[in-house]
This record gives sequence, structure tokens and C-alpha cells, in this order.
Amino acid sequence: MAEVLFYEKVGCGNNTKQKQMLENAGHQVIAKNLLKENWTTETLRPYFGSLPVAQWFNPAAPKIKNKELDPNDFNEQSALEIMLQEPLLIRRPLMKVGEEYRVGFDQNVVDEWIGLGEAKNKQDIESCPRSHQHSPCKET
Repeated sequence: MAEVLFYEKVGCGNNTKQKQMLENAGHQVIAKNLLKENWTTETLRPYFGSLPVAQWFNPAAPKIKNKELDPNDFNEQSALEIMLQEPLLIRRPLMKVGEEYRVGFDQNVVDEWIGLGEAKNKQDIESCPRSHQHSPCKET
């Protein structure tokens, strides 16, 4: 099975469920705090691959949820610049296996990539369950 470098927001319930799912599938998870990492353009950019820039953003980030920022207003460079300043804007989790990088946790994509097997379930563990509440997650 795979060794997964897993950048999370510590305390995020979905990130906890995602790590557990990976471990249940037999993968070794090396968890790191996405918000405390010393990111650079060069270290962050590979995680987004060929995804459209708007999909790089965490839709549950307070500034996006409150419509202070629109992910569609950014190009690659400006998105990276603001994410380096405010890592809470980065879609989670960021994962790396070997030399392959991914962002987000679409179970079908992760299953095809490294395998989830019986650990896969029908529960949405990518969308923030707090996104309909008025109290956004805090940076930790």
C-alpha cells in the first residue's frame, strides 16, 4: 500500500475521516498541518495539477463563503500569491504519494489513484459540514 503525505487542517472533522479511510484501506498516512507549512509557489503548485484555478480554493474558507473573494477572479499566479498569504484558502487535503500530487478528496478519484477498496463509502467527506452554519472554522 501507499505512504500518503497528507496536509490537513488540524481539527477538521472531514480530514480526520479522510485519514481514517486511507488507513482503513491499508495506507500509511503521514499527517502534516497545512496551515503551519512554510509553502512556496514551487512547493504548493504541483498539488493542483491541471485543475482549473477556481478548484484550487477551499469553498468553505470564510472569505469565499462570505463572498469577499471569488475564486473565479484569480489566475494561477494571483491564486498562489493569496494562498501563500492565507493558507486557509487552500482546498484540502493536499496529498502526495511518491511523485504524484492531489488536492481534495473525491473518493472515486482517490480510489482510482491509490485504492480505497472496502474503506470507500457513500458519505460526503469532502464538503464541509459546517458550510451551512454561521460559525466558520478558525485557523489553527
